[in-house]
Amino acid sequence: MKKVILTTLGVFVSCQVIAADVTTTRSKIEQALGANIRDASEVARDANRKPAEVLEFFGLEDNMKVLEISPATGYWSKFLGPTLCNNDGELVFSVSVSEDFQNDVMSLDQLGCTSAINQDITLRNIPEFSFEDDGFDMVLTFWNLHNPSAEGRKNMNEAVFNAMKPGGIYGTVDHTRRHIEPTSRELQNGRRLDPVLVIKEMIDVGFEFVDFSDMHYHPDDDLTKEVGTPGVRGSTDRWVLKFRKPQ
Repeated sequence: MKKVILTTLGVFVSCQVIAADVTTTRSKIEQALGANIRDASEVARDANRKPAEVLEFFGLEDNMKVLEISPATGYWSKFLGPTLCNNDGELVFSVSVSEDFQNDVMSLDQLGCTSAINQDITLRNIPEFSFEDDGFDMVLTFWNLHNPSAEGRKNMNEAVFNAMKPGGIYGTVDHTRRHIEPTSRELQNGRRLDPVLVIKEMIDVGFEFVDFSDMHYHPDDDLTKEVGTPGVRGSTDRWVLKFRKPQ
């Protein structure tokens, strides 16, 4: 009985420490959101994208080794970088990492801990591959999983799984498609993705489904319009899903 009590107490204390670390990291993210390396158009998106809330939900800690897949123009990178680089963390970019991004974003102040790998692989053409680095505590990708084919997603998710530490977190966000709805030009749903399908695909490659968040639920989006349609753009219903590589 004494051993059980001590074990339970140890788990409780460990959970409290992790929660404290995540909370501390959130305050550092919020500080990085105010950095002068971000432009006005990026700051204007914050209220809708809720970046600090998303990263807290995924459990980001400031000393992690993080992989960001397809960073686009660097909206997330410009506060992930300072949060990690200023606290003994590391940020690695991969897949569809443009030369402009490497020259203009990775060279910014407070992004000294960043690097790029497998940057020539594109979201539209993902073969079977392995990342040139591993040991990641967390992998993140935002509004990207709808781009590859089902086979391409499988190849990327398997590569992510193999590049992560046991217990590592894979966090994803994308535009919601109605469950089991087929791809259709008439429905204009090509940039939407069924969250149930995503969960199945992740489980199939070995991930555990941890949790979802409804922070990006938008009831006014009836899921029938292309995500760039005026009135829908920036206000799409989006799913936020969290997966873990088993210990």
